[in-house]
Amino acid sequence: MKRLRRVAVAAVVAALAATGVTACGGDDGEGGSGAKVLKLWHYEGANSAMGVAWDKAIEIFKQEHTGVEVRFERKAFEQIQQNAAMIINSSEGPDVMEYNKGNATAGLLSSQGLLTDLTEQATKRGWDKALSPSLQTTARYDDKGVMGSGNWFGVPNYGEYVTVYYNKDLFSKHGVQVPTTLDEMARAMDTFVGKGVTPLGTAGAEYPAGQLFYQLALARADRAFVDNYQLYKNPVDFHADPLRYGAETFAEWVRKGYVSKDAASAKAEDMGTAFIAGKTPMIVSGSWWYGRFKDEIKFDWDTFLFPGNTLNAGSSGNIWVVPASSKAKDLAYDFIDITMRPEIQALIANNGGVPVAGDPAKVGDPKDRKLIEDFNKISAQDGLAFYPDWPVPGYYDVLVAGFQSLINQSKSPEQVLDAIAKPYRDGVAEIKRN
Repeated sequence: MKRLRRVAVAAVVAALAATGVTACGGDDGEGGSGAKVLKLWHYEGANSAMGVAWDKAIEIFKQEHTGVEVRFERKAFEQIQQNAAMIINSSEGPDVMEYNKGNATAGLLSSQGLLTDLTEQATKRGWDKALSPSLQTTARYDDKGVMGSGNWFGVPNYGEYVTVYYNKDLFSKHGVQVPTTLDEMARAMDTFVGKGVTPLGTAGAEYPAGQLFYQLALARADRAFVDNYQLYKNPVDFHADPLRYGAETFAEWVRKGYVSKDAASAKAEDMGTAFIAGKTPMIVSGSWWYGRFKDEIKFDWDTFLFPGNTLNAGSSGNIWVVPASSKAKDLAYDFIDITMRPEIQALIANNGGVPVAGDPAKVGDPKDRKLIEDFNKISAQDGLAFYPDWPVPGYYDVLVAGFQSLINQSKSPEQVLDAIAKPYRDGVAEIKRN
C-alpha cells in the first residue's frame, strides 16, 4: 500500500486541530538520546488502571531524565483508530504511542514501514523474557503485517479480555442467579424482560456489539477456527458455525428484547455510563472498563466469565509503538521499559488492571484478584481468541455497520454475514498477494 501523501496528512492534522485534538509541534531536540522532548500519546482514562500506572511511569521517567520535557496528550480511542497512519506518517506525530494490536492496525502500519522495529530492544531489555509466547503474539508481525511471528513492532505491558459485568443489586432484586451456561444466561435475561428490564447493554456504533457477536460465535468455536479466522491457516465459511451461530443468536437476542434496538446508535461510552448509573443489569465488554467502574460505581457489582466459553475475546493489551518518524527513539525505549517494571505492574494490578507479570496473591482487593485470576485461567487453557476486527485492515468499520443492521433489524443474519464476508476475503487475499 502506498504511503499517504503529505497533503492528506496536513488535512488530517488540520482537522484534528479544529476539533480540539491538537498535535504537538516540532521537537526541540536532535532525536535519539540527545532529544529534549518526548511526545507521548495514549487513550486510557486518567482513573483507569493503565492511566494511573502510566502517570507514575511518566513521573519516574522525568526523575530519571532531568531536562527532558514530556509532552503527553490523551487521545480518544476513535481518533487513534481512524487517523493513526496519517498522523504518525507526519512530523506532527508522537515519539511513543499506545496503539491497537492486531493485523488490521499495528500489523498494517508495520508492513507500511511506519513503525520502528523493536526486536533489538526487546532482546537487550529483556522484554522477550518478560512476555510469554502467547502474549508476544500481538507484539510481533511478519513482513505482510500478520501477527504471531517476525520482528517486534510493539510492547504490551498489560493483558485484557472480554467478560460480563453485572449489577448484583439488580440481580438480587429480580431473583436472578449468576449463569454458568449460555442457556442459563438466556433464562436469566428472560426473567429481566418479564419484569420490564432490558437485561443487556451494548453499543452498535462502536466495538461492543461486534465483541458480543464474537463471544457468541466462540461458544461454538475451537482453536482451529481462531487460527483460520485470525491467522489465515485455512479459508473461513461465514455461513457455517460458529459465525452463523453468532449472528443468528445475536439477532434472536434482539428479537427477544435482551438488547434494546436503541443500542444501534449507542457508543461504548453510552453503554458504560448507563451501567455506571445502575440502569443496566449486564454488559459484555473488556477488562479495560474495570478501573473506571471500581472508581465510579456506587452499587454492588461484580464480573463473571462469558458462561460456558473456553475461548474468549482477549489478548495482550494494546501495545506501545514507536513511529518510524520519532525524533526521540532512545527516550521512547526508556519509557516503555519503565512500564514493564514491577512497581508499575503492581500499580496496574492494584487498580483493577491485568498486568502481564502480576501475582494475584499480592493483590489485596478480592475483585481485583478475581480479575487477574480469570485472565490467568483463560491464558492457561489457551483461551485468548483475539478480537473480531483484527484480521484485515478496515474491518472494524465493516463489523460496526453489520451489527448495527442486526440491532435495528434492517438486515437478516444471512445478509449481515454476506456483508462481513466479502471484505474479510478481499482483505485476506490482498495480504497474501503483498
